[in-house]
Amino acid sequence: MTSPEKPATQLTLLCTLDDLPEGSSKGFASNKVFAVNDCGTVYVYSNSCPHLGIPLEWTADQFLDSSGSMIQCANHGALFVINSGQCVSGPCTGRSLQAIPHQIINNSIWILPS
Repeated sequence: MTSPEKPATQLTLLCTLDDLPEGSSKGFASNKVFAVNDCGTVYVYSNSCPHLGIPLEWTADQFLDSSGSMIQCANHGALFVINSGQCVSGPCTGRSLQAIPHQIINNSIWILPS
């Protein structure tokens, strides 16, 4: 019997994919990051608006706009493209969220050290 693949010790567990259903977002305060599951692809970003350096959400796990198609800063309404983190509307237009390297291993999301 073979053992399941184990992540390298330097990786940090965020959550399982079951904890991040398609079309949802989830924040991780201890790591100051958030993740979005968009059409089955997971994106992880630093939870810091490029405009003011503050967290993007006012309510837990609310990183998406009302349509669920863009990441939105709750403070000033800036909109970011989910798959690139690029700001397309608001005071930080042209700037981007900081992508966090991550891996999916055994149905779990792991972030790499920065």
